[in-house]
Amino acid sequence: MNRLSKFFRLEERGTDFRTEIMAGIITFMTMAYILAVNPSVLAATGMSFEKVFSATAIVSAVSTLVMGIAANLPFALSAGMGLNAFFAYTVCQGLGYSWRWALTAILCEGIIFLILTFFNIREAIVNCIPGCLKKAIGAGIGFYIAFIGLQNAGIVVGGSTLVELNEAWFKGSAGVAMLGLIVTSILLVKKVKSAILIGMIFTAVIGIPFGVTRYAGGRFLPSAPYFFPFAFDEIFRSGKSVFDFFIVLFTFLFVDMFDTVGTLIGCAGKSGILREDGSIPNCKEALLADAIGTTGGAILGTSTVTTFVESASGVAAGGRTGLTAVTAAVLFLLSLFLEPLFASIPSAATAPALVIVGVMMASPIKEIDFSDFREAIPAFLCVLFMVCAYSISDGIMFGLLSYVIINALTGRSERVEKMAWVLVALFVLRIVTKALV
Repeated sequence: MNRLSKFFRLEERGTDFRTEIMAGIITFMTMAYILAVNPSVLAATGMSFEKVFSATAIVSAVSTLVMGIAANLPFALSAGMGLNAFFAYTVCQGLGYSWRWALTAILCEGIIFLILTFFNIREAIVNCIPGCLKKAIGAGIGFYIAFIGLQNAGIVVGGSTLVELNEAWFKGSAGVAMLGLIVTSILLVKKVKSAILIGMIFTAVIGIPFGVTRYAGGRFLPSAPYFFPFAFDEIFRSGKSVFDFFIVLFTFLFVDMFDTVGTLIGCAGKSGILREDGSIPNCKEALLADAIGTTGGAILGTSTVTTFVESASGVAAGGRTGLTAVTAAVLFLLSLFLEPLFASIPSAATAPALVIVGVMMASPIKEIDFSDFREAIPAFLCVLFMVCAYSISDGIMFGLLSYVIINALTGRSERVEKMAWVLVALFVLRIVTKALV
């Protein structure tokens, strides 16, 4: 126990063994849905649900373990939502390419990430983001994951106004989630330890008589994942295929990069481990975990791996070190043998946790100087587009673009880091390539 405490520097970061373990459990439980959702999404391409499930669990465990041991940060990784949908519905169904073709693009993306990480380019990107945007990213992620929770539980739905309150918000899955939110809130106000985890368990239990929590069924023995399922020959079948390949590769690269950067900044800020200059300790190792996860995921047969915003739930529960991540990694490994149980956790049980974490993540917004419009406008656009565009990377893009343009055109270009200009060029390139997909 003492060795673990020294290795993860528990006392130095003001935490203890029990808190870290509980934080890891909470992080895993808020992420467990990905083990069921990711295979379901990729199955639309013809991939095996069982093989993708195993690949997702293994890669999540390995990359999260790297995050915990190498970076000593309390963040977990898995196959990114949004990117898996782009993989299945845009690349495979929309453009008509095989899932092997798409995995080849992800492999190349992962290799590029490894190179960028090795030469500290990704770390430089993190450090060049202005302080006001770092605060906005943390707050924006709070609103973003709270919105995800409301949506997953069916409390807010699509409608004539794009998004509206579900008329049946008081019954079914939505009603159970709302009750869970009330109970979790009361537990937090009463300062009950592990309030978020207790709230999740309570919500899952009360969902049983309402038919919200159901045993998913299935096998308890893991299936072997894919192994090197690539199709380099398909890339060069035509000029269009080569052109599309580079556009798809850049899209995966861009979204994965800025989703991870945003999550690291937001969660690190909330955990209080940011340095005085705003940099993240062991940032290179953290980004390396992401790159290893993406490359390994492609080899085993799953879409791009990224740091999950749900890591904020563990941070909110007190997670401050890599022991939180290691705990989550172990649970990902165990999930290989418990597929039916984890597939039974309803979104109604995780929704209250995501909303409460959103409240906790939103606090940095009060530190933004809204009297200075050079900072206020970019920060506001960053938060706004994260939620309205349903994308962390789009929020960062509009926030940084507006920051650079406003400061450059109002005589304050010295406030803009050189790397920020490089990012602006990448954003413009991304806009052009997205128009071509």
